[in-house]
Amino acid sequence: MNDPQISRAGWRRLTKNARLALAALGATVLAACGGSGTAGITAPGGVSSPTSCTANCGGAVVTLTDAPGDFLSYIVKVVSLQLTRSDGTVVQTLPVTTTVDFSQLVNLSEIVSASQIPAGRYLSASITLDYAGATIVVDNGTGGVAIAAGNIIDGVTSQALAAPNPTQMTLSLTLPSSAPFVVTPGTIANLALDFNLAASNAIAPSATNPTTVTVSPALSGSLVPDATKQIRVRGALASTDTTAGTFVLNVHPFDDDSGDSGQYTIGTTATTTYTINGTGYTGATGLTQLAGLATGTMIAAYGTLDRTTMTFTAANVVAGSSVAGTKQDSVSGAVLSRSGNTLTIANGISMRADVYGEMNFVRKLTATVGAGTTVTESGQAGSFTIQDISVGQKVQLSGTLGTDSSGNPSFDATTGSAMLIPTLVTGTVAGNAAGTVTIALQALAGQSPSAFTFAGTGATSAQDASASAYTVAVPAALAGSPLMNGTPVSFTGFVAPFGSAPPDFNAVTSLNFANTKAELEMHWATPGETTPFSTLTGSQITVDQAMLTATDEFFMNVAFNRIALGTLTSGLNFVPDAAAVNPQFVIVHRMSQKSESFTTFNDFVTALTTDLNGTVAAVGMAVAGPYAASTSTVSVDQMIVMLND
Repeated sequence: MNDPQISRAGWRRLTKNARLALAALGATVLAACGGSGTAGITAPGGVSSPTSCTANCGGAVVTLTDAPGDFLSYIVKVVSLQLTRSDGTVVQTLPVTTTVDFSQLVNLSEIVSASQIPAGRYLSASITLDYAGATIVVDNGTGGVAIAAGNIIDGVTSQALAAPNPTQMTLSLTLPSSAPFVVTPGTIANLALDFNLAASNAIAPSATNPTTVTVSPALSGSLVPDATKQIRVRGALASTDTTAGTFVLNVHPFDDDSGDSGQYTIGTTATTTYTINGTGYTGATGLTQLAGLATGTMIAAYGTLDRTTMTFTAANVVAGSSVAGTKQDSVSGAVLSRSGNTLTIANGISMRADVYGEMNFVRKLTATVGAGTTVTESGQAGSFTIQDISVGQKVQLSGTLGTDSSGNPSFDATTGSAMLIPTLVTGTVAGNAAGTVTIALQALAGQSPSAFTFAGTGATSAQDASASAYTVAVPAALAGSPLMNGTPVSFTGFVAPFGSAPPDFNAVTSLNFANTKAELEMHWATPGETTPFSTLTGSQITVDQAMLTATDEFFMNVAFNRIALGTLTSGLNFVPDAAAVNPQFVIVHRMSQKSESFTTFNDFVTALTTDLNGTVAAVGMAVAGPYAASTSTVSVDQMIVMLND
C-alpha cells in the first residue's frame, strides 16, 4: 500500500527521532574527577568492580532528545545505557531504570548522566528499553489512537512486547574503527547517538488507521553532538555560589528522584530567568532566591553548551514546586479551549507527586484556574496572570489531580501555579504587514488546527483567532525581508493573552523552512529486496521507479509539500551532501538489533555492497537532505538502510 500517511505531522516524519548525545566534557563543566557521580563498571570477563574512577578518568555527559512526529505518546522505560571499551570493559552510565516519554522531548536534550568513566577507546554503545506497561499513542490527525499492549510487536520475534513474552530490547551501535569514542583525562570527546523512532517503528496499516506498531530498532551515531538543541539538566540542588554565579546539581534525569548520576555545574547570567515555587525572578535576584532553597530541592535548568569553552549556561531555571510532579501533582499539555476559568487540556502528561515514577498520557481533561493561581512564562521576565493563558498555549499546571462528576480526569490549579511553555506554531505565509505575519495554520502546539475552539481569544468575537488567517507578531529582531505567500514558516513563542487578539501569537524565534529540504521513508515487505539499488557506488545510490513502486509504504515530503510516488518516474538518486555539517550514514541489521555507523558516504556504500550479497535483503530506508526536483536527487545529510539480517 503506497502513500498511506496523511497527518498534521507527516511532513516531519523522518525527523522524529530520539537523540542520545554523549559528550565527555572535562572538569570545566563537571565535578572534579573522582568526585561524586561515578559510573558502574564491569571489568573484562564480566566481573563487577567497585563503581569508582580516580585519576585516570574523564567526564561523560549523556543526553537524550526527540523531535515531534507521528506519536502523541511513546512512554517506555530506559533500563540501561552502556559504553564498551576496546579491552571489553563495560561502563554503565545510567544508575537506575528511568521512565521516558520520547514524544515529549521536542527540541530538547535531557542530561541523563554526568558520571565519570575510565579513560580509553570506546568502540560501541548500547541502550536497553523495556516495553512492559508502555504507552504508545499514534497521531492519526484526529485525536490519536492508543496501541494495545498486545499490538506492540517485536520486529525480531514477531511476538508482542508484553508478558509473558520478553519485554526488553537492547539496541547496540558499533562505532567506526577510524572514529572511536576516546575519553582522555583533561581532553574533550563527544559522541552522539540517534534512536530514530521513525525508522524504528512501523505503523500498520497506516498512521491514519493504526492497529499495530512493530519495533525494529535503528540506532545511529557520530562524534558531533547536536548543537541546535536546548539542553535541560534536572536534579537535586547541591550548592550555590552567588559570587561565581553558579550552582551545582546532583543529576536526576526526567522524573527520577533516586540514583547517582553525577554532579553538574550550571552557569547563570544577568538575564537568566527563574520560576521558583510559582514565582518569577530574573538575574542575581533569582540566584539569591535559589541559594535560599534547602539542599536537595529539585531543579530543572534549561540552557546551552558552549562547545568552545565547554561551559553550560542556563537561560531559564525552574525550582521547587514549579518542577513537574515534585511537591504537587502536575499536568502539561495544550489548551484546546477556554470558558471563563475552565481550560480543556489535551495530549500531555500527568504526574502525581505522591507516586514515584508514575507518568500518564493525558488525552483530554478539564482544568480550573483562579485568582489564587500564580502564573509565569518560561524564560520570560515580567508579571503574568491567568488571563495570559489562551487557546493554543502549551502549559504546565501544578495543583491537584482528580475526577469530575462523570468520572473523567480533572485538575484543580486554583491554589497552584501555571507555567506557560514556549509553543510552536507552523504554517504557510498568507500575508505580511508591519511587524506581523499572517499564516494558514498547519499545527499549533503540536495539534491540528481543527482541534481548537478559538472562541474568546479576540478582543471581540469578530477578532477571534482563525486557522486560515492566524496572525503572528514578529519582533524587530526577527524581522527581515517579507516572506513570500505560500512559504512554509515556523515560530516559537507564546499565544497572546485570552481576549486580546489580534495578534494571535507573539513570536520569540522563527524559522523559514528551506523549501528544498526533503524527508523520506520507504519500506519493503518482509523478506525485503535483495537488489534494492540500481546504482551503488561511492558517489551515488539510485533506487529506480520499479523498486520505489515495489514498496509497501512510501513517504516523502519537502517542507509541507508531499511528493507523490507516481511523479518520481525516473526513480530517486542519493548523493553525499558536501555542505552537511554532521552527515550520518547507518546500516541497521534488524535481526541482530545491531547498527553500524559510518563517517563517509564511500565507507557506507562499501559496507552495503558487502552486505547485499544476493541473499541479504533490504527492508527499509530513511533519508533526509536537500532535494533537487529537476534531477530527482537528494543530497544526503542522513541515511539509514535497514537489512533483514
